[in-house]
Amino acid sequence: MKRLGYRYCLGLCGLVLSCSAAAQDAKWGPHIDFEAKPGSKRNLGEADLFLPLAQDSRTLLFANLRTRFDNRDGYEGNLGLGVRRMLENGWNLGAYAYADRRRTQLRNTFDQATFGVEALGRDFELRANGYLPFGSRARELAPVSNASISGASVQVSTDFREERALKGYDAEVGWRTPLFDSEATRQLRVYLGGYRFADAGISVHGPRLRAEFAVQELPWFGGRASVFVGAETQRDSARGTQNFAYVRLRIPLEKDSARMPRLNAQERRMTAPVVRDVDIVTQSRTRATISETATVTAGGQAITILSSGTTTGAALPGAVAAAGANSTVILTGSYTTTASTVLQAGQTLMGAGPLAVRTPSGFVATLNAPGATIHGNDVPGSLGTITMANNSTLRGMTINDTGTGAGNSLGLLTDGVSGAVVVGNTITANGAPADAVHGISFLNSSNITVSGNTITANGGGNALALQYFNTSGIISNNTLSASGSSGTNRAVLLVGGGGATALQAGSTGNNRVAGTCSTSGTVTGAVGFTNGTTCP
Repeated sequence: MKRLGYRYCLGLCGLVLSCSAAAQDAKWGPHIDFEAKPGSKRNLGEADLFLPLAQDSRTLLFANLRTRFDNRDGYEGNLGLGVRRMLENGWNLGAYAYADRRRTQLRNTFDQATFGVEALGRDFELRANGYLPFGSRARELAPVSNASISGASVQVSTDFREERALKGYDAEVGWRTPLFDSEATRQLRVYLGGYRFADAGISVHGPRLRAEFAVQELPWFGGRASVFVGAETQRDSARGTQNFAYVRLRIPLEKDSARMPRLNAQERRMTAPVVRDVDIVTQSRTRATISETATVTAGGQAITILSSGTTTGAALPGAVAAAGANSTVILTGSYTTTASTVLQAGQTLMGAGPLAVRTPSGFVATLNAPGATIHGNDVPGSLGTITMANNSTLRGMTINDTGTGAGNSLGLLTDGVSGAVVVGNTITANGAPADAVHGISFLNSSNITVSGNTITANGGGNALALQYFNTSGIISNNTLSASGSSGTNRAVLLVGGGGATALQAGSTGNNRVAGTCSTSGTVTGAVGFTNGTTCP
């Protein structure tokens, strides 16, 4: 569109220049306007070529080519014909018609015909325009799907949308303020108008107010240059309030406009810019909606929804196990349990966070799960509130593990697994004086990822936020704190005993709030902290 507009503009400019020698006696010559129009919601730029085709002392037939672009990847071109006639009573009457083409910011193309009439007087003016889209007036947009939890299922609502060009009209009345003489080349005018566009149940309507200060017959570029400076505002319920300021520079295209006859005020008005809406007005709408139940993730895992309103804490471990391997279990609410929740191979247990789900029709939507908390009270000391499995994932959960007697308080304890991922959780372990208090401990495991978690160990005989014992993997971007024990407080413990603990590349960005870093045995790699230190 932009290149096409430039080609037309250059072609017509060449025609103007080649014919200018034959038009020395013409009263009105060709010109080109350049406009910059910054706005509150977008910025516009325009080039406007005005080309007289035929004229006598009172009548002017003209062609008008405009190309316009904005900073939101929208382009529009207008090609029009118009006629104006000066009446002896001081009024200029005009009519015009345009063919318009626009590419919107949604990358759709629309066509439109514009028709307008105007009456330009010494002190007042009136104009009205009608806009009639033709061709393909609606363009399909990508469906938009939204997912939410409803009871024990995931409901997906898919909207089928379109962008539609609207037919409509606008009109305005203008008044010349008496700040300058009516024949002066400087004039200030104010305008009040309104517009309405509608189609297929969509309506865009509102008022428009603008003011314009014009300075004409400037000595620049040969004597018929002009500058127009203005501001406008409009408001409608669909697009809100839009404010613009603009500067428009007119450059005459005659060989020597200084030799052309000097024009009076009425004659100057014969080349006033045609005022019309800057766009083919479009709006997006939802034309149909379907609702489906999503039972699998975008990756094909079966989904199970568990709510604390229907599943007790005591029943939680069994319900997670029943969901099966390679499934995704979404928890909502708050659970209190004395048993460990053991994940199945390939299973994901999640609370808060986004999850891509797929409907039977194949639409994919993002479910934003609300979150859940598990309170583990005196879970048997050899187990954690959560126990991972091969290739399992714990995501977006809040885990609070509390021990009240001699024993262990373990938020997450896992032995002998591979490929487990613990990401984006808040895990807190609190223990009595004789307890061993561990936030997360992986033993004899490989390819483990612990990332983006807040891990806290409080109290007990010793407090340990995170332990890798004979375990390889990544530890990154966690917040770690261990404090309040009667013995040692360790934010990180890396142990290679009877095997090796290996920290993979990317084990960086951890924030150690409280507690030491401790290593023993064979440890390769390091855990990096935000203060620039590493462990070991």
